[in-house]
Amino acid sequence: MAAVGYAAYRALVYDDPDFLAFWQAATPINDIGALKLGSRPAYRSQTRSVADLRAIPWVFSWMQSRFVLPGWYGLGAALESAAGSGALLREMYQGWPFFQTLIDNAQQSLSKADLGIAEQYASLVEDGAVRERIFGLVRAEYDLTCRAICRITGQAAVLDNEPALQRSIHLRNPYVDPLNYIQIEMIRRLRQHGAVDTQTAHNEDDALRAVIELTINGVSSGLRNTG
Repeated sequence: MAAVGYAAYRALVYDDPDFLAFWQAATPINDIGALKLGSRPAYRSQTRSVADLRAIPWVFSWMQSRFVLPGWYGLGAALESAAGSGALLREMYQGWPFFQTLIDNAQQSLSKADLGIAEQYASLVEDGAVRERIFGLVRAEYDLTCRAICRITGQAAVLDNEPALQRSIHLRNPYVDPLNYIQIEMIRRLRQHGAVDTQTAHNEDDALRAVIELTINGVSSGLRNTG
């Protein structure tokens, strides 16, 4: 299962030639890098590749855009590869703390993800073919992971095993979601200004960046996760 999950994650993140462009367009990673939140830059070198990116901004960007992709992508493929051993997987979940913790941590990530909002971030990707193809892969793996976890745990929905946390997330989301929509619109406007060389557009950039920074702070506080 580990080998299958690793291969699925690597096939998307490292081997897909369009993935890096998708991620840079569909998340606020460039805006996060400009915030100077830590003592080191987001990238380890001047090149722009996943291998050169530091772990915290990588996870932070996916959390902000509500994909939460590093927390679950590849797990569905891994579990599906052993679907024929359903009884064994259920026994592992019930009796092996490591496996139970892995599954339950993934449930939290899946519950904080919102692919409806993530799709709005994906709309920032200008290449329609790339946008539809890669988001389709993400959506399929998300659905597969949710189904596989529910099959193993016997739950009707992810995080049913933690009703207090599940309710907390559901109560917070209505306050966090509008910040995501504002962030998407501000990012869209800022990028449009970058393509228009006018004094008016330049004058608005600082105001747009200030709003984006506020939404980044608000989303991370609301979801109680950064990177």
